[in-house]
Amino acid sequence: MAAAGPDGVWVFDGVCNFCSGSVRLALALDRAGGLRFTPIQSQYGELLARSAGIDPQTPNTFLFFDHGRVLGGSDAVLALVGRLPAPWRWVTILRLVPKAMRDRAYDWIARNRYRLMGRRATCMVPSPNVRARFILEPPTP
Repeated sequence: MAAAGPDGVWVFDGVCNFCSGSVRLALALDRAGGLRFTPIQSQYGELLARSAGIDPQTPNTFLFFDHGRVLGGSDAVLALVGRLPAPWRWVTILRLVPKAMRDRAYDWIARNRYRLMGRRATCMVPSPNVRARFILEPPTP
């Protein structure tokens, strides 16, 4: 995927219950507040998705912007958990699993996420205490 973009930003499917639940978990675990979030359905999320070659209308992966790289699939998951405190960051040991195997598992979950956990009619609305960690519009130059 193309490089550039913000750092520590997770572009997620805001109508996916699995994705929204994962964001809530990351918010709870990332007490330092280093992660930022944007639903792919937002103006900023759509812009970031398109810049990475992802169709925001039919997202097949979430994106994570990590130190100048934009990652998808299992690489995005591992980069994201690598920013969480221990013991969660220890999950990065899965980098030892061949990428093709990790991506097959990730792709299966991504394809079945609505069937497994359901879908919302609208994007999740962050609570007031974490709203500042969500970016909905592109930053002004």
